[in-house]
Amino acid sequence: MPMRTRGAVAEHPEDFAQSMGKLVRFCRGYLPAVVVALALGTAGTVCQIIGPNRLKDMTNEIAKGMPAIVRGRPIARAVDLVQIGHIAWILVALYVIYAVLNYIQSYMMAGATQHAAQDLRQAIGAKINRLPLRYFDTASFGDVLSRITNDVDAIGQTLGQSVGALITSTALLVGSMVMMFANNVLLTLCACGVSLLGTVVMVLIMKASQRYFAGQQKALGQVNGHVEEMYSGHIVVKAYSGENDSIRTFERYNSDLYESGWKSQFLSGLMMPIMNLVSNLGLVVVCVVGGALALRGSIGFGVIVAFMIYIRLFTQPLAQFAQAFQNLQRCAAASERVFAFLGEREMADERDKRPLLGRDAAGSPSRVRGDVTFEDVSFGYETGRPIIHDFSADVAAGQKVAIVGPTGAGKTTMVNLLMRFYDISGGSILIDGIDTRSVPRWNVHEQFSMVLQDTWVFHGTIRENVAYVTGDVSDERIVDACVAVGLDRYIRSLPDGYDTMLDDTLALSQGQKQLLTIARAMVQDAPILILDEATSSVDTRTEELIQRAMDALTVGRTSFVIAHRLSTIRNADMILVMDHGDIVERGTHEELLKRGGFYAGLYNSQFTDAQ
Repeated sequence: MPMRTRGAVAEHPEDFAQSMGKLVRFCRGYLPAVVVALALGTAGTVCQIIGPNRLKDMTNEIAKGMPAIVRGRPIARAVDLVQIGHIAWILVALYVIYAVLNYIQSYMMAGATQHAAQDLRQAIGAKINRLPLRYFDTASFGDVLSRITNDVDAIGQTLGQSVGALITSTALLVGSMVMMFANNVLLTLCACGVSLLGTVVMVLIMKASQRYFAGQQKALGQVNGHVEEMYSGHIVVKAYSGENDSIRTFERYNSDLYESGWKSQFLSGLMMPIMNLVSNLGLVVVCVVGGALALRGSIGFGVIVAFMIYIRLFTQPLAQFAQAFQNLQRCAAASERVFAFLGEREMADERDKRPLLGRDAAGSPSRVRGDVTFEDVSFGYETGRPIIHDFSADVAAGQKVAIVGPTGAGKTTMVNLLMRFYDISGGSILIDGIDTRSVPRWNVHEQFSMVLQDTWVFHGTIRENVAYVTGDVSDERIVDACVAVGLDRYIRSLPDGYDTMLDDTLALSQGQKQLLTIARAMVQDAPILILDEATSSVDTRTEELIQRAMDALTVGRTSFVIAHRLSTIRNADMILVMDHGDIVERGTHEELLKRGGFYAGLYNSQFTDAQ
């Protein structure tokens, strides 16, 4: 299998509308709740808009009670406190209703958007299981994780904070303008003229900052991918003194993130000061023009008071538009990355295929015999560049088959083809006479137990790790498997024994991890066994113990053993010697040594000194 290279999912740059359109279509199931929430928010905004008009009435009532100058003498006038109190209670009711509706809107929007983010994560999780293995040969794991975490979080936060604000701001903007026109047309035109300048500047800034938000999300994925790779391989980095090279690469990615980050934040950060300036200029215009109109008797003081509030309510949505579009730009960039991943080509849909392996005529579970046939199998990771050429072999049930050859000969590739991790380019692979391409992949996978060179344990107890996805496993069976591989004594020395949690506080050696994965394969008890360098990380004495356990494990099972230590496959029923994707020799250990060919050369190169 080719080495995984650092990279990202292939992306096709999209504009803002395309990215947000995909997100809206994905979230359409939550649109009714969003619509209700926005309707409530709009209703609350209407209450907020009516408030200043009531305040105008209160101001005019107070103005009526101000002393009047008649013939140079001040004459006191009564203030209608009852009417003022009535208006005050109306204002209280309006603002309480506004607060309650705004709370309900926020609650509903938070629920809908977080459910949408949850659906996105579930979609990505399901997508990962539908992607072919070759995808992960070139994709950076850290970049994929960044899409699941950073990008989905950005989408969820933006939808929760910005969509509601955008709709209510629109209602506030339109409502404020209507109320201002209703009070005085000239003052409204003056206020709108000042605000128009700020709107033009805001649009220009948004267009300029969009590409920086997209670059920020991409650079964040690169940083995460590099950190994940360097952390998982930090021992190799230190062993080869690759710290400086790693730091230089990180600094390059981090510099890209810094450049796109500060430019996007700087440009978007200009919006609020600009809109505040516009708001203040609007207040100045309202005060000057309104004062002139009041002196001429065209309007009352209540209109000026109302306009001073309305001008704030009118420019506030513009500032909120700026903030919301800033967040939506980040959301669009994150959406583009998420939907680019969700749009990757998947494995073929196999829901129409019936599980035939290990099933009787009624579909109930049974056990396959384990006959395996390779018929003229060919395969290449890239079209037109085959690495397996017309591979043919017949393996009888219960046989132990060793696959040997130099590095890059195609040994692991053959095992991946056998388990349908990759689909063959030509020929066929049959288990018990059934073409593996005619049944679902999961039906093929359940026939195998597998122990790889790379060990894998997850956060959980030792018991849970050994019994991984194998239901109804007795404690006795788990213990027997650990005894067979020589791990039982170590486990019992731990404070919690088999219930010990495997986490950062318990440092298992590489050899112990491999012993655990071998015990896991024993517990699974599948009819076909694959051992890919299963003893590569253990010492010679432990290797002998494992070898005896493996010999007992392979009894009655078809076994495929990939080994570089040829001493471990002397008792194989058949040895397939591969070179450059072809079988160059086959036979037992003794037969191949007598033949004095390719296998004999490999064997003697390892044991010349010992002999």
